[in-house]
Amino acid sequence: MYVATTEEDSQEGHPWKLNFDGASNAVGNGIGAVLVSPNGDHYPFTSKLDFDCTNNMAEYEACIMGIRAAIERKIKVLEVYGDSALVIYQLKGEWEKRSQAGQLSKIGS
Repeated sequence: MYVATTEEDSQEGHPWKLNFDGASNAVGNGIGAVLVSPNGDHYPFTSKLDFDCTNNMAEYEACIMGIRAAIERKIKVLEVYGDSALVIYQLKGEWEKRSQAGQLSKIGS
């Protein structure tokens, strides 16, 4: 599912892609993100969360991890994909943000 694109300082018109996912259940909580370069190279990131959280919280953490990785690499053009309707619609500004969702908008600034 498509989330968002930033077009500032276009890198030859070829965006990077970020795919993220998070999961929370009785066994544990984990997150993952993959940055895909314009030429198709994959850069995966995973982490186990050491705190109790909901599935939505895990999705936010996965998205944040991926966006931070993109910022650290000075990526300027990024398409973000995920399977969480909550995260997607809040990133696009189509659903009202609440406290934790609002943190996503502060990361890039």
